[in-house]
Amino acid sequence: MAGRKLLHRSTGVVETPVERVRDLVLTVRPGPVSDTNGWLLTDLGETLSGGPQRFTLTIAGGTQTVELSADTLAIQGGWWYRGEWTVAVTGDGTQVTYRVYNVASKTRWLVPLANRFFFGFQEQQRQGFRDVLDRLSRA
Repeated sequence: MAGRKLLHRSTGVVETPVERVRDLVLTVRPGPVSDTNGWLLTDLGETLSGGPQRFTLTIAGGTQTVELSADTLAIQGGWWYRGEWTVAVTGDGTQVTYRVYNVASKTRWLVPLANRFFFGFQEQQRQGFRDVLDRLSRA
């Protein structure tokens, strides 16, 4: 995807089998968000519509776009945010990578400046990632 800049990246490995992680992270279909549909989205939204590769996630006050590929779930919303969750096999288990991109167009320069005012942005991203890894480890 052209016109995006990487702002954050976290990578970790869980012992949970890759098939289980893929089922949790990459299962997205129209309907209510739940532990078996849009697992990563349970704190974000209420309902998914569309598909099979591009969905609209209804959230309080608006919508976000959810895109699905063989190994990646992407969530894009607001004026600048795109988060991508990728699942891969590794010798130690399942590797999970989370990337946050700035996808703003004309005001792209404003995002890093604004994030500096959101004290703890990087740590908040890291903690959220650790929380997801913990949930995956218990799945």
